Amino acid sequence: MSILEVENITFSYSGEELYQKASMRLFEGEHAVLVGPNGTGKSTFLKLLDKRLKPDNGSVSWMPNKKIGYLDQYAKINPSILVKTYLYDVFLPLFEKEKEMERLYHSIANEPEDKHERIMHWASDIQEQLINSEFYQIKSLVGNIIHGLGLTMDILEEPIKHLSGGMRAKIILGKLLLEDADILLLDEPTNFLDVRHIEWLTKFLNSYQKAFIVVSHHEEFLMDIAQTVFALENGQITRYKGDYLFYLTERELRMKQQEKAFSSQQKFIKKTEDFIKKNIVRATTTKRAQSRRKMLQKIERIKPPQKSKIYHFHFPLSRTTGKDVFTSYDLEIGYSEPILEPLSIAILKQEKVAITGKNGVGKSTFIKTILDIIPTLGGKFEWIDTAHIAYFEQESKFEDGITPFQYIHHQYQHFTKKDIMSLLGNHGIDYDMATRSLNTLSGGEQTKVRLALLRHQKGNVLILDEPTNHLDVQAKEALKDALISYEGTLILVSHEKEFYQDICDYEITLYEPE
Repeated sequence: MSILEVENITFSYSGEELYQKASMRLFEGEHAVLVGPNGTGKSTFLKLLDKRLKPDNGSVSWMPNKKIGYLDQYAKINPSILVKTYLYDVFLPLFEKEKEMERLYHSIANEPEDKHERIMHWASDIQEQLINSEFYQIKSLVGNIIHGLGLTMDILEEPIKHLSGGMRAKIILGKLLLEDADILLLDEPTNFLDVRHIEWLTKFLNSYQKAFIVVSHHEEFLMDIAQTVFALENGQITRYKGDYLFYLTERELRMKQQEKAFSSQQKFIKKTEDFIKKNIVRATTTKRAQSRRKMLQKIERIKPPQKSKIYHFHFPLSRTTGKDVFTSYDLEIGYSEPILEPLSIAILKQEKVAITGKNGVGKSTFIKTILDIIPTLGGKFEWIDTAHIAYFEQESKFEDGITPFQYIHHQYQHFTKKDIMSLLGNHGIDYDMATRSLNTLSGGEQTKVRLALLRHQKGNVLILDEPTNHLDVQAKEALKDALISYEGTLILVSHEKEFYQDICDYEITLYEPE
């Protein structure tokens, strides 16, 4: 039975039409993924399904009385409340029932004896509801989610404001999983998860008895969870009833068929147009030419297949460094107290190093410390005096209304308009995207703009903090190739081993103090 029906929706965002009378259906218990290149509107589509946005035309209809769980990693949370307050809010109705049950039991002493049996019956009925709702397994359930996402139970006592970006994202995901919704809409749920926690989430989703739609650029994850694939291409949603490998194979076949049909139709159109041009002015053949023109006007034009964008990422050098690029001696990092064991590290010229460790351990804090953004708590570090550092921050905020063109122009004011558009184009940002507000672009498109900014910094030390978050498969591969070719020293923070293992010479794994 269909749990969701999307019929002929159109939706424009900042003047760009994302969907052109697109339709799809989701069935009860169906495990689906939504794929497509950056900028096709996957995240926007989930917001339309969650009714946070309304389509310009068409309809989004859910089966009545269904609970929808939507993952919004940018959700606003009261920073002063404790994590346990945020999580246990899911079970607030059950805690209210427990309070009512206890009130009933306590009230017996103050009620006449003839009312005792009825009060006991009410209280017993509530207790049975709590048992059926697995109320007494809540602590165990929360613990399973907390540990599965790579956190520890003591995080429950932490205020939200003390959490790192990755830990906060995990808590938001954890609460959603606790809600046991009828449909899960998950937008990039693996962005802040390590390999073993992605494996846990995979098992969780595969055993989930209800429906979900997941947006992710993590191909291995998609291969493990997809039973149905919805592909967003050319403003339409195509359904592939099979796993992710089936989708890749079937899509290739469809692309070839569409290319063949498009080419054949273009030849027919040109031949017909040539006939019309030659015969429209001749008295003896003008009627035939007019007839062909009417036929040509009515013909439904086949669209050319949407080809993958070609990216030209590149990180050039201006000059090289000496041998000992970076050294630290018993370096202690953190905010009020050290969060890691003291670090004594040496990174040499042209070495490519992956900084790894579980989420929330302090990888971004380490990077910000060695860049003098955060003060050290002990020990020391030093860079070679010829180091010229180019830095890609994990998270970045943009001024309201600023466009990619303005963002690049602010940094490189001597660039011509052609220079800026060429730079953005090499990073997959076309004219339409370049002239829109950055805050209206997808996460992947924003990442590409920020990577474009690094191209002309010509750093001989490149520091990238989780650059693959939100990037589509083609962009990720292009970035990998560029980093393999990079001739300087690279410090790369990444949770995707399949990405960094082909780039880096070795890993530095960070650990919490024992």
